[in-house]
Amino acid sequence: MIRVLLVEDHALVRAGLRALLERAGDIHVLGEASNGQEGVEQTRELKPDVVIMDIMMPRLNGIQAAEHIQSMKLSAQVLLLSMYSEEGLVHQALQSGAKGYVLKTSVSEELLQAVRIVARGETYLSSAISSIATDGTFHPSASQSANPIDNLSPREKEILQLIAEEHTSMEIAQMLFISEKTVEKHRANLMEKLHVRNLAGVVRLAIKYGLIDKDL
Repeated sequence: MIRVLLVEDHALVRAGLRALLERAGDIHVLGEASNGQEGVEQTRELKPDVVIMDIMMPRLNGIQAAEHIQSMKLSAQVLLLSMYSEEGLVHQALQSGAKGYVLKTSVSEELLQAVRIVARGETYLSSAISSIATDGTFHPSASQSANPIDNLSPREKEILQLIAEEHTSMEIAQMLFISEKTVEKHRANLMEKLHVRNLAGVVRLAIKYGLIDKDL
């Protein structure tokens, strides 16, 4: 039996995914989470075989959460779900340590196949995006220089997303259990690194590089 943690911020989507997974017979949903931070915490607690996680979520997006899970050195494999097939986003996902990337437009029996493959430690990509990872045109060093978000520390990325979601410094401090002064210091550092001067600039970059949903 493949033990799965389901991380998705939309309750109706989560319910539909759970029903699909549990009908398979060889997959058991251990638990659910509604944002990336909860997903990381429940992965640590429940130790699933596979974490199925939406990319665009509050608190931590799926890519950031995958990086946290990877750093915990657990056996859990991460399978990301997304509406988007942009090359940069796919490569960010693979670099985060995720083993699978499935487009939401094709979630059905394909998701079950992906879960089984990822549970074995193998990589699964939706057919519509598999060429991105195999065409040999991607160069991580070039991508890193083109993506200013890569120059941020994990904490700065986390704070950047929360700023883009319009949380105040006080709210961010409470969420992350740090002082408001520390938040302000991170905010100043990340804005300097990104060469932006206001919230609008932060939001534009967060959308462009996949930290928050472009449709929000």
